[in-house]
Formats: sequence, structure tokens, C-alpha cells
Amino acid sequence: MEIDPATLSLSARYHLLIGTIVPRPIAVVGTMDAQGRLNLAPFSFFNAASSDPMVLMFCPANRSDGGEKDTLANAKPTHEGGQGCFSISLAVESTITRVVACAEELAPGESEFDLVGLTSAMCTTIRAPYVVESPVCFECETMSVTRFAAGRAGAGNVVMGRVIHARIDDQLVQPRMHIDSAQLAAIGRLGGRDYCATRQRFQLSTGRAALNQTMRVE
Repeated sequence: MEIDPATLSLSARYHLLIGTIVPRPIAVVGTMDAQGRLNLAPFSFFNAASSDPMVLMFCPANRSDGGEKDTLANAKPTHEGGQGCFSISLAVESTITRVVACAEELAPGESEFDLVGLTSAMCTTIRAPYVVESPVCFECETMSVTRFAAGRAGAGNVVMGRVIHARIDDQLVQPRMHIDSAQLAAIGRLGGRDYCATRQRFQLSTGRAALNQTMRVE
């Protein structure tokens, strides 16, 4: 099948992407508005963008009326009216059902933390909350927001944030900052309502040496 994306509806393009770009890590983004109200939302359009400087990115879509979702409104730079910062906690096996429940649309002032029973705490270096139950949290200063179609319903945006502080459970950290994948127990997003665990893993050498190896799932 050959596909011209311009011929697809927004819904079809979305399903094509989430069904093929898999698995995707899940960012649990914590922000605060000017009135001090906390917001928590999951995003699977998320990844690391750079290690020097240390930069993370996530991609909130516009609301159905074309307006900014609370996370974007809070996280955008201060010169655009936002708080200029956000936290990213990771979704893991012990929190995933509550993380997914944070996608519920709530009235202004209602707290996702209260709805799903996750514990909030204030970050060390920024004005934003993080998820206490998550074994990993990154505190980020917003570097930029790229809007692909400002004001259009469902259009995407990319938020880039420089990590200025990280909080990692001691049990995860091995020498040279290697992370114990089994202990982390991260969850990935697939298409539709499907998710995956990271319990099955295999090792390969880098480059040509990989051609002489066989995938052996643990």
C-alpha cells in the first residue's frame, strides 16, 4: 500500500503513526499554572532529543477547539505567558493504570493527582510538581515550543526542555550511570489501547559485530 498522508483524515494519520512508531516511552508531564494549580498528563509522543545539552521533548496536541491544552499553556516560555518549565516522570508498571487515567478531561482547578491517587511533590529547581511514585523524574526548563499549526484543532506542538535536575531511585543506578532495565520496569505505548512491558530483553553488539549474533530474548 502506498499512502499520501494528505489524503488521510487527522484520525487516520494519528492511528497510522501510533500503530507503526512503537513502542513509545510515556512521559508523565507535571506543570503548574500561575494560580498554583497542578496539572499532570501523559504523552507518548515523547523522547530524548540530546545528551549535550541534556534535552527532552514531548508533543502535546491542540484541543478540539484549537486552543492550547493545560500542559502546553503552563510549560511554554515565560515570554509567551507560561511558567517556562515542566517535569517528566516516567510511566512504569506500578503506576501505568493511574498514569493513563490522568488523560481524563477535568474541569479547571480539578487535580489529576487527586483523581488517580498519585502523590505530588514540588520539584527541587523548578516551579512544577512531579510524581513521587515514579522512580525517575527530570526537571526541565523550557527551551522552545514549535507549533505546526497554531489554533487548528488537533494540530501538534513540540516542547523542548533542558534537563537541569534529575531524580533517580538509587536501586536503578549502576556504574557509569547505566540504568537497570529490569528494576525500572518501564511501560511502552503501542497502537489503540495496547501497551507493552519491557521484561523481555536481548543484547546485541554495535555495528558489524551485530551481524554475527542471534537475537535471544531473555
